[in-house]
Amino acid sequence: MDTILIVEDDAKLAGLLEAYLVKYGFRTVVAEDFGAVLDAFLDSGADLVLLDVNLPKFDGYYWCRQIRSRSLCPILFISARDSGMDQVMALDNGADDYITKPFHYEVVLAKIRSQLRRVYGSYAHRPEERTVRSGSLTLYPERFAIQHGERTAELTQKESALLEALMLKEGRVVSRERLLDLMWEDQHFIDDNTLNVYITRVRKKLKDLEMDDAVETVRGAGYRLNIPEAP
Repeated sequence: MDTILIVEDDAKLAGLLEAYLVKYGFRTVVAEDFGAVLDAFLDSGADLVLLDVNLPKFDGYYWCRQIRSRSLCPILFISARDSGMDQVMALDNGADDYITKPFHYEVVLAKIRSQLRRVYGSYAHRPEERTVRSGSLTLYPERFAIQHGERTAELTQKESALLEALMLKEGRVVSRERLLDLMWEDQHFIDDNTLNVYITRVRKKLKDLEMDDAVETVRGAGYRLNIPEAP
């Protein structure tokens, strides 16, 4: 069942879209916090996004760029703006199509199905999710999650980047400078204690997975990850 994220601040229209798409077999998620649309997208696991242009706080173009930085899923704009420039801006910001209001629901459904066939159909190339494995630990960098046995934990983007760097060098020391370079483009503005905070957070996440003392501090050098082999 494909999941559609609806980002529309007109509650009545969002409800009508949701009801129509559910009727045709889709799972729908309606965004409620228009200051956290990217979080809604990541949490929903959406296969396609219906996105309005006029939104509170940040416009649809902004959220389109944010989503596009994380995913290649289809993004369809639905907007009352009907100028050519608005459509150009939508496409330039990463959208796949632009539907003007008022619209026929049949047209929206047809465009959704077309985009899903294009991206996820049997003739489309859908690369497998990237994983990083180290012993019994698996990291899913694209969705910021780790798994150990039957246990899983969610990570922030920075925590994921930190753990990936350690996993790729498992058993070897990774210097503090290398970690800072990977996690922040300009470490001149990063307090030295910031890395310590993230190391502590990653250790806690690993401890929750019953992996105590997996991250070792090598005094004067950096950090080393020690992961037991999978049974």
